[in-house]
Amino acid sequence: METLTHLALRSVLAVVLAGSLVVQVMIGPAPAGDLEGSPLRVPILVILGLGVLCIQVVTVCAWQLQTLVRRGSAISRAALRYLDAIVGAAAAACLLALAFAVTLAPGEDVAPGIVLLICGVGAIVTGFGLLVLLLRLQLGGAIARQSHGGAGQSPTGPRLTRR
Repeated sequence: METLTHLALRSVLAVVLAGSLVVQVMIGPAPAGDLEGSPLRVPILVILGLGVLCIQVVTVCAWQLQTLVRRGSAISRAALRYLDAIVGAAAAACLLALAFAVTLAPGEDVAPGIVLLICGVGAIVTGFGLLVLLLRLQLGGAIARQSHGGAGQSPTGPRLTRR
């Protein structure tokens, strides 16, 4: 079952990465022609391009994390770096979704419902990023307990404190 799960995940990640490359190279330039003469051409194309890049970062990091899990070395500092990259890409994607909504909202021929849907996508991405951040904090606690022999550590990981 575990091998099947790894194979399924790799297959999904490969399709996502291949699809993002197709969008980036072949489909991405299509809106450029549709937006010819529009003052929003550059902002929209930049936002869409950066959004695809966020997807690619998450996909590559997920592939690397899956490799660590398969090797039995997921509780490591390397995993924390990949999780940090995923959280950063999710934060960037959220901001890009909101920027896209703001760019489309004033005076464009876009229905308000579409703008709200884009904001909803931003909220979903934010939730995903926060979930990965929570898992990252738990992994950081497990790494700390492992390196210190478990002495004095909270069973739920490190506590966040205000400064």
